[in-house]
Amino acid sequence: MILLKPLHMINKSIYACLLLLGLFTLSSFSNDEIDLKGIWHFEIDRNDKGITEKWYHRNLSDEIQLPGSMAEYLKGDDITLKTEWTGTIYDSSFYYTPRLEKYRQPGNIHIPFWLTPVKHYVGAAWYQKEVDIPKNWSKKRVILHLERTHIETRVWVNDKEVGMQNSLVAPHQYDLSPYLTEGKQRITIRVDNRDKINVGPDSHSISDHTQGNWNGIIGKIALKSSPLTFLEDIQVYPDVVNKKALVKVKVNNTSSENFKGELILSAKSFNSEKSDETKKIVSKIVVYEAEQKEIELELPFGNGMLTWDEFDPALYHLEVQLVSKKSKETKEVQFGMRSFNIEGNRFLINGNPVFLRGTLNNCEFPLTGYPTTTVEAWETILKKIKSFGLNHVRFHSWCPPEAAFIAADRVGLYLQPEGPSWPNHGPKIGRGEPIDTYLYDETKRIVKNFGNYASFTMLSAGNEPAGNQVEYLNDFVDFWKERDPRRVYTGMSVGGSWPVVPNAEFQVRGGVRGLNWKDIRPETVSDFTEGITPFKVPFVAHEIGQYCVFPNFDEIKKYTGVYKAKNFQMFQQDLIDHHMGDQAKDFLNASGKLQVLSYKTEIEKMLRTPDYAGFQLLGLQDFPGQGSAIVGVLDAFWQEKGYITAKEYRRFCNQTVPLAKIEKFVYQNNEKFSAETVLFHSGKTPLQNAIIGWTIKNEEGKILNSDQFEPKTYHNGNGIVVGKIDFDLHKIKKASKLNLEVSVQGTDFVNDWDFWVYPTDFKKGASSVYYTTELDTKAKEVLKNGGNVFLNAAGKVVKGKEVQMYFQPVFWNTSWFKMRPPHVTGMLIQEESPAFADFPTSYHSDLQWWDIQNRAQVMNLEDFPADFRPLIQPIDTWFMNRRLALVFEAKVGNGKIIVSSADISSNINNKLTKLQLYQSLITYMDSDEFQPQNKLDMEVIEHLFKTPSKEIFNTYTKDSPDELKPDSNQNK
Repeated sequence: MILLKPLHMINKSIYACLLLLGLFTLSSFSNDEIDLKGIWHFEIDRNDKGITEKWYHRNLSDEIQLPGSMAEYLKGDDITLKTEWTGTIYDSSFYYTPRLEKYRQPGNIHIPFWLTPVKHYVGAAWYQKEVDIPKNWSKKRVILHLERTHIETRVWVNDKEVGMQNSLVAPHQYDLSPYLTEGKQRITIRVDNRDKINVGPDSHSISDHTQGNWNGIIGKIALKSSPLTFLEDIQVYPDVVNKKALVKVKVNNTSSENFKGELILSAKSFNSEKSDETKKIVSKIVVYEAEQKEIELELPFGNGMLTWDEFDPALYHLEVQLVSKKSKETKEVQFGMRSFNIEGNRFLINGNPVFLRGTLNNCEFPLTGYPTTTVEAWETILKKIKSFGLNHVRFHSWCPPEAAFIAADRVGLYLQPEGPSWPNHGPKIGRGEPIDTYLYDETKRIVKNFGNYASFTMLSAGNEPAGNQVEYLNDFVDFWKERDPRRVYTGMSVGGSWPVVPNAEFQVRGGVRGLNWKDIRPETVSDFTEGITPFKVPFVAHEIGQYCVFPNFDEIKKYTGVYKAKNFQMFQQDLIDHHMGDQAKDFLNASGKLQVLSYKTEIEKMLRTPDYAGFQLLGLQDFPGQGSAIVGVLDAFWQEKGYITAKEYRRFCNQTVPLAKIEKFVYQNNEKFSAETVLFHSGKTPLQNAIIGWTIKNEEGKILNSDQFEPKTYHNGNGIVVGKIDFDLHKIKKASKLNLEVSVQGTDFVNDWDFWVYPTDFKKGASSVYYTTELDTKAKEVLKNGGNVFLNAAGKVVKGKEVQMYFQPVFWNTSWFKMRPPHVTGMLIQEESPAFADFPTSYHSDLQWWDIQNRAQVMNLEDFPADFRPLIQPIDTWFMNRRLALVFEAKVGNGKIIVSSADISSNINNKLTKLQLYQSLITYMDSDEFQPQNKLDMEVIEHLFKTPSKEIFNTYTKDSPDELKPDSNQNK
């Protein structure tokens, strides 16, 4: 037997050979199941003629292996500029920008908006297999089980059509009993991946932005037999307080005889150190012919009952037997004894307050282009998420396969699957469109198939809708609250401009999130109390962060499967074309450090806000679409990028996090450093008699001061007051970076913050440097005569004026938001230069740079020598890759110059950091160490203030994302 391997496991030539040699695989068989994985006949139906031509009545002409997708086995079309994608493109500049023309040529197509599949196809395709049906199945019910097919299926047995199904969340299951006979039978499946319901082109259940709109069947494919009277559905409703579970069992009798027998229940724990087992519950039942009956039984637990939560995810297997003299069927259900509900504005797990520290899963699977259906693979992903201190996952506009729920139960994570829709950018809810009914149908399927899993604690109808949303979503929430109390319900996950759905049990929304570093200097005192006060239910922050980092081009080699990082390839080459290819790794690390600082600061602000209920990151990992949103500290493969580890991340994102309220981060040595220590705690139990201590160190690791607070018991909560820290700075005689560390004694819970201290008595000896704000006649004369010039060019820049820099990094990415500022994601600083001898700095933007960097002009060095590197280099958006400078040095004529587009000077009214940097630069210029490597013509510098940039971004389109449109939520 020869099995074809998917693309990410073999090369194309080997695949072609195997396909030619492919034999019809024999299906593996057990008494009650036939596994249909293996080689299937296959044919693409580009012109929708297969039904009228009765393709189910003949052998298909090609072959493919299932489970799998068309693209995985090189079926479909090559990518061209006319490929009809499933997903919105707002930035059309790629199609017109002259410098990108080479990426629009046949054979060299590089799509910048998302990852590029090796093949693309949207439409109908046919799959066919012959199966031997055993004789002993003649009086049994036989179900065709298709896990994760995309999207619509129609099934024929021999020449008879069985039916059609359309679900993005649950297995397609067909009762083939009336159609099968003993012996060889031909099963034909037509799969159509067109979005006929229109769930929204950017929905992560279907969009090319994430998994891609694949065609195929990628999970378990099998024929399953059972008695004609069978267990239709089993749902377990835990009652933790009363130590029992209500079990609802639907029994369906499709036979022509009455069923008389017994229903037998028992549960046993299986994954915890402690073990527990219930007694068997036996109930005699009668189900009449052609009747479906629901039986409710109580399953009592004893004092040894184990509960499930993130800390101790103890699980049970419920065994249900349906037994008569003629037949027996046994099913096993995984569940956990837990309650997840709401009290006021907080969530409770088994009565214990819990704060949700979550991330989004956007269905990123770059090797296959479709979600994995194995428990082992999902455990790897979810354990990685938990290792970063998180306890919650939202599945943005999609619902994962069953394996994800099984894995989350074992790992201990709280899940929020969603209806598979982002009903915007076309479809609208509450207007009578097909999506209205479809979301009810799909969420019913989610609950039926996955409702027993302990990790399934929250449900949303989808993401950021348009239409008559309040009325529709109020009804949706009310429907589910009444129908199933095992979890809590919201309308949809939305941004801050969307209307509030009053009936939602909790809110997932924006508006109360983010950092205002573009207007207010960094501090860690403020919180979000004012923003969440109007909400009387738990408030969970929607898609926090979205802070960009420069691409990691070493990641390109990881794309060995269905998807290729043509976007990264294009960005990398464009960086090389702009003479900065050798700086890619430095840009990654420098921007990464600022990204982490941004996430840390925002997360801490939520952790110190009383009554905040949780957050959902966007994201822990990168989002490969919507213009390539490189917003994660992990890549799309869930792997670290090198600038932060899980252990480091857990310092500020964990079940317990020490916090400090610090009003500012830059001081003079005649001041006192003061901070209020507070604590975030969301543990299984209170911190009993906890001792919290603090230490202040210098960069050499020398302890300058330390102390600890009196032992105290801390219950779960945000921003719990601990005590005050005061430290007199008068002994700090030179410019220094210090570090405050706060820890919980005897635990791994520790957190820290850097702050900077500058002396008041900086030596201001006579300087030979000519300071000027214009490249005037005197400046030119000084340079001609071998002197030194400091040019403060703030506000005078023309070449680069279009580039807007804030301290905080690019949000999401500049393509999706059509070059909305900021355009810069941090700075690369030549930290080893003696220019910074009196201005302690690392190689990246840090909090002491805020006054200098925020809203400063940058200079575009497009006319400078290719190898020219400034002292301080803002990192441009990777869609433009302009070579920028904030401060540079050079030889000009017989002299030397430093040019700054940041406003730094000796002005006593200037900001402290600007004054300190200026003094450090002037001291450097007065020293023998001031020896710039590059020589520039005067005209090159003058062009910075006279001629605009040659490359100016042009959108070439008037459209924009809904997030930027006024009243986007109303869609008037």
